[in-house]
Amino acid sequence: MLDGREGFVVAPRTAAPGRPWLWRTEFFGDFAQADRALLAAGWHLACFRLSDQYGCPGAVARMGRFQSYVTETFGLARRPVLLGLSRGGLYAFNYAATYPERVAALYLDAPVLDICSWPGGRGTGIGAAREWAECLAVYGLDERTASDAGVSPLDRIKPVAKARIPILLVAGDADIVVPYAENGALLAERYSLLGGPIETIVKPGVGHHPHSLSDPAPIVAFILRCSQAPDGP
Repeated sequence: MLDGREGFVVAPRTAAPGRPWLWRTEFFGDFAQADRALLAAGWHLACFRLSDQYGCPGAVARMGRFQSYVTETFGLARRPVLLGLSRGGLYAFNYAATYPERVAALYLDAPVLDICSWPGGRGTGIGAAREWAECLAVYGLDERTASDAGVSPLDRIKPVAKARIPILLVAGDADIVVPYAENGALLAERYSLLGGPIETIVKPGVGHHPHSLSDPAPIVAFILRCSQAPDGP
């Protein structure tokens, strides 16, 4: 427990050189094809449960303390790869925007990148009323101030692009929960325009589920490639 929240690290049988790690920001164990492959390759896996915090500043600050703790305690690499699945995209991207020097790469899977898209449901998506109320509360916003608050990942692209953090974006183009056109597509366009390195895998006719890929090889290859770069973990 850290800051009253559960966190944990899963260790491989034999750690890869440099002790790299994948930090899943939400839904640990779901659609974990890439996670399992990395674990078999010697990567550590980590999770810090901050459900229902929607990547707000308080959650990001707690994440920073978690990273400091696990790197010091377990001797893990200085910069992990963050996996932001669904609402986990809020955590992963906002963390990278706040602490770009502490992130090696981002793997975003059907990510929420605009709180007004989800859970707000102000675009073409179905939204989620209970989650929207929770989200507004943790950000200290209301229906009137949410649109111009500048707190979503799509509002915070510049520091991530400036740091040239590699991003892999995987999403379905038929997602009605977290519409790709309102989230991933906008990130891909804006990040590229700012010179940020981003790769996209768009799954035709696929909705919000299933996440990941049936064959996670492209995801694993991206992550391994980032970890082997000169400024990797």
